[in-house]
Amino acid sequence: MNRLDVTEKIISTKVSKGIKWSDVADKVGLSKEWVTAACLGQMTLDAKQAKILGKIFGLNAEEQKWLQVVPYKGSLPTPVPTDPLIYRWYEIVSVYGTTIKELIHEEFGDGIMSAIDFSMDIVRQPDPKGDRVNVVLSGKFLPYKQY
Repeated sequence: MNRLDVTEKIISTKVSKGIKWSDVADKVGLSKEWVTAACLGQMTLDAKQAKILGKIFGLNAEEQKWLQVVPYKGSLPTPVPTDPLIYRWYEIVSVYGTTIKELIHEEFGDGIMSAIDFSMDIVRQPDPKGDRVNVVLSGKFLPYKQY
């Protein structure tokens, strides 16, 4: 057994029981974005959170322990994603990445936007021409230090 086996069990149970990520997040008490990432093997849960997921997804004690292991992050199966939705994010970074970088540096200086001290919110935005996906990414600015 490994973390991937637990992730696959979570996804299988989610599908078979018709569970929504937002409902899981409500029970854990954190955002649907973070909890979904944790369920998909990208975040580390504490024992209490793992136990909650254990009840929801029927995970035994060993499987719950795997949820508490620090994962190898960045789990896409190929260097350039082939899933159309994920590829569009890759395309956004490919097309607008230098613009984002330039504007962040102009506003904040030389540094990065943290993906550790970070939050994300994904919501449906109704629009008469077709609903829109509204994604807000918020990361702490971390300046490069001179030494």
